[in-house]
Amino acid sequence: MTSTIQKGTTDTAAPSSIGHWFSGKVVHSQSGRTSPVYNPATGQVSGTLGLADEAELNEAVRIASEAFPAWRATPLGRRAEILFKFRALIDEHRDTIASIISAEHGKVHSDALGELARGLENVEFACGIPQLLKGGFSEQAARGVDVYSIRQPLGVVAGITPFNFPAMVPMWMFANAIACGNTFILKPSERDPSVSLFLAELLQRAGLPDGVFTVLHGDKLAVDGLLTHPDVKAVSFVGSTPIAKYVYETGTRAGKRVQALGGAKNHMLVLPDADLDMAADAAVSAAFGSAGERCMAISVVVAVGNVADPLLSAIQKRMPNIKVGPATDDKAEMGPLITREARDRVQGYVANAAAEGATVVVDGRNHDLGEQGFFTGMSLLDGVKPGMKCYDDEIFGPVLGVARVETYEEGLKLINDNLYGNGTAIFTRDGGVARQFQFDVEVGMVGVNVPIPVPVSYYSFGGWKASLFGDTHMYGPEGVQFYTRGKVVTSRWPDPSTSRIDLGFPQNR
Repeated sequence: MTSTIQKGTTDTAAPSSIGHWFSGKVVHSQSGRTSPVYNPATGQVSGTLGLADEAELNEAVRIASEAFPAWRATPLGRRAEILFKFRALIDEHRDTIASIISAEHGKVHSDALGELARGLENVEFACGIPQLLKGGFSEQAARGVDVYSIRQPLGVVAGITPFNFPAMVPMWMFANAIACGNTFILKPSERDPSVSLFLAELLQRAGLPDGVFTVLHGDKLAVDGLLTHPDVKAVSFVGSTPIAKYVYETGTRAGKRVQALGGAKNHMLVLPDADLDMAADAAVSAAFGSAGERCMAISVVVAVGNVADPLLSAIQKRMPNIKVGPATDDKAEMGPLITREARDRVQGYVANAAAEGATVVVDGRNHDLGEQGFFTGMSLLDGVKPGMKCYDDEIFGPVLGVARVETYEEGLKLINDNLYGNGTAIFTRDGGVARQFQFDVEVGMVGVNVPIPVPVSYYSFGGWKASLFGDTHMYGPEGVQFYTRGKVVTSRWPDPSTSRIDLGFPQNR
């Protein structure tokens, strides 16, 4: 396959100029507006991204609008066939795609492969679209009358995706969207845009008609344009809570269907009867995987009673065993943060933690990772509590806080009182307590002895409270619901001889 993405032997660098994907090919922006793309492991600029102006935004919507009628009329079996081929191509090129992700995001190769695996689950779910779009049918609802329900696509839909999962989150959106018969415009993060072009190439190779999938690179101008353009019918978003709120309010004000997933502050409640080694392994894995740059990361361990000291010690003991380094190092398990500003922000929380009353057990600012790149070490804070910025804010980096409580009830209240409600977990051997926790906790995704309870593709992803704006969760059954609208058809094929005028209500009995 001839690719627009430049590939090396051990790394995949962004091209010097990164363009949009319009009508089945790369089209470079003529706006004159650009943004640098960095390799976070070196701190060096690896490419220049062209940012869309209003004319390019309108062109993207025009292309998607013109492709919609033919794609909507495409048989379900053909749509599924294309997605099956796309799934096979992703699998065939997974190492190349992972290298593209690592080069612009910084996550290590194994982490990028894990991202792809979870994204592929959603493509596999969407391959079942003929079954997923089956409606209902009621014969003889009235004398000679049948009633049936169908779901139809919306039209042009858009996805605005974050930097932390540049392949997986788009697949959360576009797999279902195009399977349902919509055309899709992807506005990826400016930080790691190149993987979106590679996915576009694979979709084309799988047989997707030009214009069904469009990549529009841009900043706030592009976001606002998608949220207000009259021909865009729905928008999906994943990002921080303030932006999610803005996206939801702006899009719905413009009459659009919007699902906007926001930030998180995920707690892991550890009871005294928990398996200590399992809980410590889970806490370290869930807090520091992907450098903590994921909305399902565990950022606060809530230690109940006398489990706090041994659990803290077990976590601290495991941290030096995690190798931090670039994706080019096969032994590295955690890479850099996405930008210099992100690194400095994360380190600022650690620097201020002691003044807020927390104990800095491990200071990730003290690391020996060289001066290049946007690396920081892992930090462990003890005694965090509401009112401290290191507790209240979504840090989005490798910082794990430990909150101490005396009882299960106190721990539950701490979680339920939090602004966010994305994910949570409980570690215990007591099935009754675990069931009570999942019943009482005000969080959208719950793990029982599972630290990162991201639902499998045939369920749906999304939190509660300030972690979700809109009524519909992402991917899975709710994803199909979001990208379609229902229609009910009532039909009668009577004998013409029985036809007569009746000004009353239709009779069902």
